[in-house]
Amino acid sequence: MPLDNAAALEALKKVMDPELHRDVVSLGMVKDLAVQGDAVKLKVELTTPACPLKDTIAKDVEAALRGAGFKRVELSWGAQVRSAPGVSQAQLTPGVKNIILVGAGKGGVGKSTVSINLAVSLAKLGAKVGILDADIYGPSIPILTGITDKPTSSDGKRLDPLSAHGLKVMSIGFLIDPDQALVWRGPMVTGALVQLLRDVNWGELDYLILDLPPGTGDVPLTLAQNIRAAGVVLVSTPQDVALADVIRAKLMFDKVSIPVLGLVENMSSFVCPHCRQETAIFDKGGARTAAEKMGIRFLGEVPIDLAIREGGDRGVPIVAGAPDSPQAQAFVTVARNVAGAVSTQVLKAPRLPVIGAQPRA
Repeated sequence: MPLDNAAALEALKKVMDPELHRDVVSLGMVKDLAVQGDAVKLKVELTTPACPLKDTIAKDVEAALRGAGFKRVELSWGAQVRSAPGVSQAQLTPGVKNIILVGAGKGGVGKSTVSINLAVSLAKLGAKVGILDADIYGPSIPILTGITDKPTSSDGKRLDPLSAHGLKVMSIGFLIDPDQALVWRGPMVTGALVQLLRDVNWGELDYLILDLPPGTGDVPLTLAQNIRAAGVVLVSTPQDVALADVIRAKLMFDKVSIPVLGLVENMSSFVCPHCRQETAIFDKGGARTAAEKMGIRFLGEVPIDLAIREGGDRGVPIVAGAPDSPQAQAFVTVARNVAGAVSTQVLKAPRLPVIGAQPRA
């Protein structure tokens, strides 16, 4: 077979995306293919800039092309995040490709810390990201981002999100007195959440992270009625009581047809900065075992560490303040795995018509 574009494409049909289990040609990932003699040049367009298996794809592409007789392979990269199939998303959040929920079965497991560091990690990896503090009763994102400004409106119709650490950010905490307690019943809470989705000018985003309130109350049900989320990331500590609650949360999301992208083990262990001895304060490995039992992905483990807490208190998440630290890299690993899970979910989901369901208060 002559060394031409057809030969290169035939060879590339043997390269499978490890997450999606389809070949890179049929997925439309091969771009700008050019053959000159025994040299081939191409761009592989990933389904997310945070692809966790980029190195594997690179090795497989080069091996396939060299196996077909090409002596020189010049590979470049692009990324095009694909949209989750939406039912009412076009009305509530135009321009947002994927909504990722971050939830927990109980409070105190570090869900908001995981949310903000997940969002910053995705942004640092090249995605366009926003974060919405959906924990109406206990908003944490203002502290975790260090934002003290009040949002304004440039068009008099929708609020403009605030910015921090490469993210677009919105929280009910920006709109109320920080010392004020919200004594609201469920319908008021869910109505406020829908407004924060609908009446904020999010613009074009690859991912919008929603930091949910803990537990299995009205908010997840409201979200299921009004948007089609790409999925939910569940957060737990390794201890049995937290894992029991996260199992119940998983069952709840199954009932409202929100895909569970996987489970993060937060506060996994503590490494003494002086002697480097590891102590499993809340046990270790329980979330991985629980994920296996539930048949969902284990997305990664994050240590309990003073630097993570200090960064959050200063409004500088560890991924922004110390991006090369082991603690930050633990969050980056989680982000890559979440992005891979979203890509898999988007491509396997049925393509639903946009029917524009009306938001419910």
